[in-house]
Amino acid sequence: MNDHDHDHDRDHDHDPAPVRFDTKTAVLVRDDLATWQRLNVAAFLASGITAAHPDLVGEPYADADGAAYLALLGRPVLVLEGDRDVLRTARTRAAGRRLPVAVFTADMFTTGHDAANRAAVAAVAGVDLDLVGLALHGPKNAVDKVLKGAHPHP
Repeated sequence: MNDHDHDHDRDHDHDPAPVRFDTKTAVLVRDDLATWQRLNVAAFLASGITAAHPDLVGEPYADADGAAYLALLGRPVLVLEGDRDVLRTARTRAAGRRLPVAVFTADMFTTGHDAANRAAVAAVAGVDLDLVGLALHGPKNAVDKVLKGAHPHP
């Protein structure tokens, strides 16, 4: 069985074999943010991946008592950090590889709703965005190359 065969959720509840995916989902946050900002950015960016790739969402959860819970992304999300230059370079590399990214800019911390967030991004050329985070999903090798220089978030 190859990695592609493992790309779909298993129906086995107790199968201890690791699932290998041929794609990767990653969130990159700037390393100089306050903790609340890092968490906020990561949550917003993960929602962008979910919106762009609804096929990544698993089935809803339920506990042993039958209480229902919302579905989650059905695969891991790697959370990385890097400085301003790592984020800028990652955005440029992703654009060069035609990998769509979700972005979060410093200006978005001052807005109060989605339309204002989009306006804040639209007001600045891509190379000049003050990125505090970005997220992407794509082939493992491509995502790894885009995020070169970033390191795991502590």
